[in-house]
Amino acid sequence: MPIELERGRTSPRAWVTLGMLCFIYVLNFLDRQLLAILAKPIQDTLHISDSQLGLIGGLYFAMFYCFIAIPVGWLADNTNRVKLLAFACALWSAATVACGLARTYPQLAIARMTVGVGEAGGVPPSYAIISDCFPPGRRGTALGIYNLGPPIGTALGIAFGASIAAAYSWRYAFIVLGALGVITSLVFVLTVREPPRGALDPAVVKQGKAGFWETMGMFFTRPELLLAALGSGATQFITYGLSNFTTLFLMREKGMQFSDVAVWYALVVAVGMGGGIYVSGRMIDRLTKRSRTYYALLPAASLTLAIPLYLAFVWAPSWPLALLFLLGPNFLNYFYLTSSVTLVQQEVRPDQRVMSGALLLLVMNFIGLGLGPTYVGAASDWFRATHPQNSLQMALYTLTPFYLLAIGLFLWLAKVLQRPTIQTIANKGATP
Repeated sequence: MPIELERGRTSPRAWVTLGMLCFIYVLNFLDRQLLAILAKPIQDTLHISDSQLGLIGGLYFAMFYCFIAIPVGWLADNTNRVKLLAFACALWSAATVACGLARTYPQLAIARMTVGVGEAGGVPPSYAIISDCFPPGRRGTALGIYNLGPPIGTALGIAFGASIAAAYSWRYAFIVLGALGVITSLVFVLTVREPPRGALDPAVVKQGKAGFWETMGMFFTRPELLLAALGSGATQFITYGLSNFTTLFLMREKGMQFSDVAVWYALVVAVGMGGGIYVSGRMIDRLTKRSRTYYALLPAASLTLAIPLYLAFVWAPSWPLALLFLLGPNFLNYFYLTSSVTLVQQEVRPDQRVMSGALLLLVMNFIGLGLGPTYVGAASDWFRATHPQNSLQMALYTLTPFYLLAIGLFLWLAKVLQRPTIQTIANKGATP
């Protein structure tokens, strides 16, 4: 039975596919965030600085994750996306096991870069598969559910990673969770079928395989796509810079223990980030029926509301109060994600969706994932000379201007989206 709409309903297979993709995304983020969650025992064992931690969690990882995603995206647009995703999941999971076996900083760095190579084939094909399983008008909700992967993965990583590390060793956390990913990749390729491209789009879309340079040129010459990527990148500079050091900040400067982290910080991430991503997906589907500008206005408004709560979190004198304030930014910081992903998937042809998703990730992850943690780690080491007891607190304060930059970029995007547009069918290269 093909994945399609029948009598106004989405087929059960579409929901099964979405569930499997979301679970793989959970593992994706779980494996990715283990380094940040287990930062303190890793530092104690391998004797690495905040700057070195920021590099392997940020720039080194992002260099492979972002740039390899482009050829992988083009390959997925022209081959079987399900098989490619299964192979990518197996690769990053095996590399996660290697992280647990690392005995030196260079070994850990190489293993983390390999995790980045594998994860480059995870998200862009998933975006396109979901867009071919759900019709316009339901994609925001579907992509919002899929984007619950990061908060669920991070929360589970905090809960299980911290618990395993406290009971045994940080190395066991990497090995156990990496092995789970290898098993999942096998189950996925045996249970999920490749959906037909563009079957649920309202227009008859030009068939054929998209050219690499054609898609590249299209993405970077359309201001709405580029501004969505830049606004998302500025936001991710904050979110990745913060999340890669939150556990270390709470333990080293606020006095939390692993047992507290495994319960309370995990709940804050699950409720805050998870709630924000799900709510934003529902709001996008509803509000963009009125105007396309809500793809930009919604993240601009949420980030504006997040600023005072973020500053209160960094300032808070105790970890319980800090976590209470952190609920706000964790809820509001992630409205941009579903907005930008849905906008890009809606605006491009079906045969350009994977690579366009990869280009979106290239821009926003190289800025956010690549530079955010790298910056915070370097800033913390720089402040240590004058603020030895709270260097991370000072570094996190300096992320505040990036809120203003992100808000400005999303407001600019809103102006672009207000302009009269060519008929959607023509804009996507469709033939009447």
